[in-house]
Amino acid sequence: MEIFEVAKDKLGLGSKRYTTLLFACSVALPVSLMILIVYQNQLFHLTGGLAKAEKSRNVTALNVDSKNDSSPPAIIPDGRLHNGNLPPGFGNGTSSENNSLRHTSWTDKQLNGTMAPGFWIESGSRNASFGNVTSSKNNSLPQTSGPDEKQLNGTSAPGFQKESGSRNYSENDSLLNTSRPNVKQLNETLDPGFQKESGSRNDSSQGNRMPDENKLLDGLLAPGFDERSCASRYQSFLFRKTSLHKPSSYLLSKLRRYEDIHKRCGPHSKSYHKALKRLKSSHGSSGGCKYIVWIPANGLGNRMLSMAATFLYALLTNRVLLVNHKTDMANLFCEPFLNTSWLLPEDFPLRNHFGRSKHGYAHSFGSVLNKSITNTSMEPPEPYLDLNLALGGYDQLAFCDENQALLQKIPWLILLSDQYFVPSLFMIPSFNREISKLFPEKETVFYHLGHYLFHPSNQVWGLITRFYQAYLAKADERIGLQIRVYHDKTTPFQTVMDQILDCVLKEKLLPEVADTQEPAPPPSRNQTSKAILITSLHSEYYENMKNMYWTRPTVTGEVISVYQPSHEEYQHFGDNTHNMKAWADIYLLSLCDVLVTSTWSTFGYVAHGLAGLKPWIWRMGNKNPACQRAISMEPCCHFPLSYDCKTRIEVNAATLVPNTMHCEDRKNGLKLV
Repeated sequence: MEIFEVAKDKLGLGSKRYTTLLFACSVALPVSLMILIVYQNQLFHLTGGLAKAEKSRNVTALNVDSKNDSSPPAIIPDGRLHNGNLPPGFGNGTSSENNSLRHTSWTDKQLNGTMAPGFWIESGSRNASFGNVTSSKNNSLPQTSGPDEKQLNGTSAPGFQKESGSRNYSENDSLLNTSRPNVKQLNETLDPGFQKESGSRNDSSQGNRMPDENKLLDGLLAPGFDERSCASRYQSFLFRKTSLHKPSSYLLSKLRRYEDIHKRCGPHSKSYHKALKRLKSSHGSSGGCKYIVWIPANGLGNRMLSMAATFLYALLTNRVLLVNHKTDMANLFCEPFLNTSWLLPEDFPLRNHFGRSKHGYAHSFGSVLNKSITNTSMEPPEPYLDLNLALGGYDQLAFCDENQALLQKIPWLILLSDQYFVPSLFMIPSFNREISKLFPEKETVFYHLGHYLFHPSNQVWGLITRFYQAYLAKADERIGLQIRVYHDKTTPFQTVMDQILDCVLKEKLLPEVADTQEPAPPPSRNQTSKAILITSLHSEYYENMKNMYWTRPTVTGEVISVYQPSHEEYQHFGDNTHNMKAWADIYLLSLCDVLVTSTWSTFGYVAHGLAGLKPWIWRMGNKNPACQRAISMEPCCHFPLSYDCKTRIEVNAATLVPNTMHCEDRKNGLKLV
């Protein structure tokens, strides 16, 4: 206190004024200390944030586009100029925005080292304020083991990555079309190896796993498969819109019953070995398991259609389906049946006889039928018969009801067909009633059987998902154009191109392009996009359509991009890699919202059958209109039975089978409606 008294005297302050000053200092001191502490903390966070941002800029400068893995999808092309005809700095694919694309001095080698092939950064677009694209929103799916990438990339078409921050401003927007399941569901159900990387648009979403009925396609698929061995089986629904076509309860029970039979009688089972002994002993027997062995013919589309038809015949007759997949079909499909196999074992005793015409005729259904005409009580001399439905003749009479009794006595049927012969099965009254119960909607036969049987192997599924995620997923609508020309020399490219454009423009499937002198419509947040997927053996159609939408704006202001997964130039028979690409192309087409397919093409039949769509069919030749809408989504049987089993005369096939019509693209063909 003496110190304070001395200080008061020296300052010459009164007691009251000194007390006030002392109180003010006691308040100001702690407040000043608090302000100092807060300021130092803010400065710390601010400088830390600046350092962090600087580090982020450095990372961006190195990575350029972290949306894509440094390892490109196996089916996606490299980043070089396509045929050398694009100016430097322009990405693969097309966009009708006509934005100024960034010109750089990077070489292709430098570019490919940091960007996924076919992806470029845009400048001057409506998203310029977003800066360089550094988001990891759409990391492409990880690589899976697959065919040689050099082979696949050598024929792949360029692609185009849509810029970030476009019309989909919400951070929680789905990568897939809004009418498709949300990608957060995909993230939660994908197996390891197909899991989307963190940092995607939906990585913060925490949802529940999809109900089993969606994953199992409303009960069509059986549960219990190892999801790692076949990722597509339980993931395919994530890439499709919710189906309006539900399988009947009768079909589901029939499939479960068949699975039990296949497990009991399938390869390497006791019942199978007993049936083999009877086959080797050349003595038929009415007891035990019965089999139908499918033999391939022609291209992949024909094979898939005939496999589906053969499986339906197996369902109707309680036979076990075994397929003879040659080396060119190795690893295309997953096993469709749980805890067993549908593959014909390599040691099957009749393998060496497949394709021998003399041997085939001696054991053909037609030959046995001829013998039975003279001796109706005669038992089949062999425990197996060859049934060739790829040609005409007596074998076609297998579709007559009175001949089914003979076939039922034969344990082993060896069937060769390249046709979707389902319409002919309706000619057999007992089958007609059963098929009608299995498929109340007649036009859904292939749709349901195809989704039950044909699951892409992990190798093919990798090709499909990587291409879809990279190029098709963000579009508002996907339009598939399947162009098949059978006679290149007599069908000029420009004629085909004009017909295709006439079809898609008149039917309003794609927008017209404006005069190049007209200014492009201003971009807007509501701008929609369409992705065109072209599948063809040739690249000219892709190049033509890409350049049309690249060099001229659309009159609607829609953003149009064009892609082609592969172009093989000609059909490679006996080539496994070619068939893998073909299967990937078919499946990608089936993921489209709209389809234009080619006349007579079984490739197109499988695509629109799996898609559950009624396609526009391009009418080959100078026809008006250039295309017409299919009435049914069922495939066409090119060569149906036209023999009336009762009157024994040739008739119009459409008059024999109920719920059928002649195909739009083949006058004598037949399809279910």
